[in-house]
Amino acid sequence: MAYIVLFFNVLLLVSGQLLWKEGMNRLDTAKGESWVSLLWSPHIWSGLVLYGIATVLWLYVLKKLPLSLAYPLQSMAYVFALVAAVFIFHESVPVQRWIGAAIILIGVIVLAWK
Repeated sequence: MAYIVLFFNVLLLVSGQLLWKEGMNRLDTAKGESWVSLLWSPHIWSGLVLYGIATVLWLYVLKKLPLSLAYPLQSMAYVFALVAAVFIFHESVPVQRWIGAAIILIGVIVLAWK
């Protein structure tokens, strides 16, 4: 159960980052919008809510799993965010980032191996 909660924690963290990225993309400083306008951004607020829920899930994970296992497993957020950046924001990702993501995946597999 703790691994499932950790998976949702990671999904919420990545989703929050995606919302923040979209909120920042919509900030138009050329039109005179300032950073203060972010206070009214539904993307920024939604990202904050998701981060709050992710934090509650993280507290559960910390209760159930050793930190030395849970924290490295949470690094899957880097891999998910990289994939999301490609598919959602159409970012170009250089080979060395894909290699880094593969190394993270290998590390997660090694950590989770029983």
